[in-house]
Amino acid sequence: MPSLIYKKSLRGLTTLSVAGLVGWSAFESSDAVRHFVLATQRCQRIATAVIEDVIDYRKTLGKSYPSEQEELMAISRCHKRSAQRILAVLKRNGGIYIKLGQHVSSLHMLPIEWTSTMKPLQDQCFPTPYEDVSALFKQETGKDIPELFSEFDEEPIGVASLAQVHIARDRTSGKKVAVKIQHPHLEEFVNIDLTATTLALSWVKRVFPEFEFTWLGEEMRMNLPLELDFVHEAENAAHVRENFSDVPRTSLYIPEVIRATKRTLVMEYISGARVDDLGYLAAHGIDRNQVSQELSRIFSRMVYIHGFFHADPHAGNLLIRPSLPYSRSPYNFEIALLDHGLYFDISDDLRVNYARLWLALIKPGQQKERRKYAELVGNIGPELYPIFESAVTGRAGLDGTWGDDPSGSKHRRAGGMIELDAQSSDELESMRKAIFQQEGLMVSLFSMLRVIPRRVLMLFKMNDLLRSLDMELRTTHSQMRIFLIVARFCSIAAWQDDCRTFFTRCRDQGLRLSLAGTFLRNWWMYHLVYDGLRLIEWQMDLRARFVKMGAWFRGLVQHGFRGAREAAAGLA
Repeated sequence: MPSLIYKKSLRGLTTLSVAGLVGWSAFESSDAVRHFVLATQRCQRIATAVIEDVIDYRKTLGKSYPSEQEELMAISRCHKRSAQRILAVLKRNGGIYIKLGQHVSSLHMLPIEWTSTMKPLQDQCFPTPYEDVSALFKQETGKDIPELFSEFDEEPIGVASLAQVHIARDRTSGKKVAVKIQHPHLEEFVNIDLTATTLALSWVKRVFPEFEFTWLGEEMRMNLPLELDFVHEAENAAHVRENFSDVPRTSLYIPEVIRATKRTLVMEYISGARVDDLGYLAAHGIDRNQVSQELSRIFSRMVYIHGFFHADPHAGNLLIRPSLPYSRSPYNFEIALLDHGLYFDISDDLRVNYARLWLALIKPGQQKERRKYAELVGNIGPELYPIFESAVTGRAGLDGTWGDDPSGSKHRRAGGMIELDAQSSDELESMRKAIFQQEGLMVSLFSMLRVIPRRVLMLFKMNDLLRSLDMELRTTHSQMRIFLIVARFCSIAAWQDDCRTFFTRCRDQGLRLSLAGTFLRNWWMYHLVYDGLRLIEWQMDLRARFVKMGAWFRGLVQHGFRGAREAAAGLA
């Protein structure tokens, strides 16, 4: 088997190498040879790592073990080794490979050994030297950097997988600006890297047919060209600014885009800190609970009201600052959304059905409704529903979801999400054990990832990133708090759809008593949910304040007033 895999790999590398030469035939021979060598090296690295992982998994899964516990430990170690091999290659190749690893790190339903290993890629990106940045800027704009900027800091203030950002001062307006410039090597290797990634994932599928990852390569091939076009990013920024223009009270701030080309973007400079910088929040008297709640409101409005959402809300893309005079923020801070490369629109049917799914999950006794909307939203049948529900909610499952608990856990299951308390380590372990221990459940996970629409997968990714931010902010409210915010926006979306349906039927059929009765029932249910959740939110916020006060008093007793402030701010 290993020799067969290597033969297939060599054939794949030859194909990629020829593609590299053909793509660069317009260049002089020295450029083509250089590109051929570098492309082959990059492809060989990823191919070698994937082959070694496949062999490692084959050996690990093919062994017999004295006990179930030893088998789980062996599989866990295999996950870790395999993830570390891939991580080393992703970091060495850089560019879109970093992006691939970042995406894997955000899929919390994957084994924790993979997501935790890939998580450092959110922050570990390497800068492009100033000389290369300057050359790309001249190529893109036709002007040298000093012609457009009176000041330009050669050291970037931020480096991401696709671009880096420099502080400058616009020569015309005198304003301080942020200049985003794409890494020059990306365009050279993007096509060959996408092909290599697609082939590597197809090799995995060929050896492990049940472990389907080709969707990941398809998604990158579809989305990456959009992220590499900064004109498209500027258009997204304008779109979301327009969507929020009629929202009277919001903490969201979209920096002004001054000019854009395909690989350069000049925008308003925002002074602040990462949204999860607890020290900065404490120094400016910003309540971290309110920050988490506002993030949930902002992204819930995008999904359930506008149907146009940012799919990559990690802390590196979110900047926080004290609110300025005449700000629309209801609090003492504003949240600036910096990177607008990855947005998705969703149809009205998907938007409303997804909202109704969340409402069914919130309330107890809605098993039939949950499964109905899971099929409408994600093409999910009964056999895949339990793993789908856990992916949506990030929880081990509600009462009636799994039948017999596959993990053997005896903890009580809630009838609806409104009954859930904070997620415990026991529940997380229960989910993890269920995935590995119940026969066919891991296969179900990969089957689900293959069949659900890509838009829904991006919604999962957004949900997971927002949950991670809530944890990184060390909020004193239950995780249920942000679910309630989601539910209130879902109730608005459902009510708006009910109103549209009512007026459409009135126009087509005339006003009937039964139609009016349905409208009144829907009106009553909307206010029952929306206003009822507002009351529960108030109670939860009051409890969160008492938790924070308790931390303050414990810090005071143990370390004095400084310790009290740090404990209340989540720093202790």
